[in-house]
Amino acid sequence: MIRVTLSRPWLIADLAQEMRVLSWAPHRPGLVLARQVIWREVRDADLPEGLDAAAWLTSEMTAINRADAVAMLTSRNVGKHSLIQAESGDTKASCLATVGLSNAERVGHRQPVLAESHGTVNLLVALSQGLGTAAMTEAMSIAAEARTAAIIAHGPDLPEGPATGTGTDCIALACPFGDRAYAGLHTEIGEVIGRAVYDAVARGTRDWMTTEAPR
Repeated sequence: MIRVTLSRPWLIADLAQEMRVLSWAPHRPGLVLARQVIWREVRDADLPEGLDAAAWLTSEMTAINRADAVAMLTSRNVGKHSLIQAESGDTKASCLATVGLSNAERVGHRQPVLAESHGTVNLLVALSQGLGTAAMTEAMSIAAEARTAAIIAHGPDLPEGPATGTGTDCIALACPFGDRAYAGLHTEIGEVIGRAVYDAVARGTRDWMTTEAPR
């Protein structure tokens, strides 16, 4: 369901059709219609202090004729992405994720933010089943739960306990038009979202811990 094109600093996820996309991405957040979800890899020089990052990203998207896509920012090498698909019954889910944990946090606490500390967990979940708006919101919670579980299991420890995410994580959920009312853990939809996201984030977390984690 997700076709990936990598051309750093861009990682482009094509959904093969226009879908409903729910996210808090810096470019086209909220509930919108889109065919593509795009990652823009950045470095400190791209985002100097005082820059309006959302406006800058909009100009970058316009320059590549992708202003109608949803877009996220990451300092992680976008070539280090993970793409996992899960299936149960008639339902499929795909998750494309990039994992950087240099600004890891444990929920309910805040770590000192260092100038050189930047990272994020960005993921796109694409579903084969159409959902209503309430079910999309529930499905988003399953994706967040799976992301957190994978980071707890495979990620770094902080003074307060295992990391649960970063200060800048972003999730985008895409699905066809539909009216399904539920997407919880007891459903095929919740099952495949959970498995695809957990496996994609776990793979990315293990890779980051092996290659990037401070010694």
